[in-house]
Amino acid sequence: MPNLSSSFTLKNLELKNRTVMPPMCQYSVEAKDGIPNDWHYVHYVSRAVGGTGLIIMEMTDIEPDGRITDFDLGLWSDEHIPAFKRIINEVHKYGAKIGIQIAHAGRKAEDAAVPVGPSDIPVSPEGKKPRALTTEEVKAMVVKYKEAAVRAIEAGVDTIELHGAHGYLIHQFHSPAINNRGDEYGRDYAKFGVEVIQAVKSVMPDDMPLIFRISAIEYMENGYDLEHSLEVAKRYKEAGVDLFHVSSGGEGPPPGARKPGNYPGYQVPFARAYKQALDVPVIAVGMLDDPKLAEATVANEDADLIGVARGMLRDSYWATHAIHAVSGDVSAPRQYSRAY
Repeated sequence: MPNLSSSFTLKNLELKNRTVMPPMCQYSVEAKDGIPNDWHYVHYVSRAVGGTGLIIMEMTDIEPDGRITDFDLGLWSDEHIPAFKRIINEVHKYGAKIGIQIAHAGRKAEDAAVPVGPSDIPVSPEGKKPRALTTEEVKAMVVKYKEAAVRAIEAGVDTIELHGAHGYLIHQFHSPAINNRGDEYGRDYAKFGVEVIQAVKSVMPDDMPLIFRISAIEYMENGYDLEHSLEVAKRYKEAGVDLFHVSSGGEGPPPGARKPGNYPGYQVPFARAYKQALDVPVIAVGMLDDPKLAEATVANEDADLIGVARGMLRDSYWATHAIHAVSGDVSAPRQYSRAY
């Protein structure tokens, strides 16, 4: 029976335990150049020291205007690679594995003079009106994801995650309430995501898994339901996704009737639905920072991996503390072993 402290293997990705630090924007780039600095170095390396099995670096964007804010990370230039490599190399010293979430904010790019997206529908009545990408620009965007993946691999990542959740660009394309295009990318809601996946897979090593983060349902009025996202996800799996990181919502203004539950484990049923319907491993997220709940989610085989975001912001040693709490096991750095 799996548990929080058990190892996990997918292709060449071998994790020492089932804990995941999900991507969380730090908004801490000092020169607005997209390059990670000492804050990011300490932030990620400390979670590796803290026992995390897999660290997924925050939303990292494929072009300057693809960032949520000008203080976000980027991978649109080879100049970004050395700073990422420095972090990745140090994380590896403590037995953690690390990936990068590659993304584009689309209509949610707050600091872009004119955001872009599949359509000209703003994220809120007060938000900037985006410009709909031309068909040629959509195809060019696919190439930018591919080029960012090449740089991530050069930096030494163990895996890559594509951000198709929380209302960012790939999500915008597969959302019927956001995508009102009349071309091929509007007639087929999954087409853009499929092409991005195929392009990224074409440059990834065959034994490196691709993770895809997706919102299982939308919370805005007239948002899509689980059935729609599973149909899209089936296409994404066929295109090359190896593991789904299952979240929900985040796509637009304050939620309507289908609002989030906001209680511990409220998104676990979505992860379980993906695991059962698609027969793929999944990461569950959503207020899972109680060690016993995290343990139960893995042991009941509702999910393969446990993502803890805010809990790891509060405690960089959450993974070590959680595993120790539920099993008594611990694998602390040599320098700290006397504490256990």
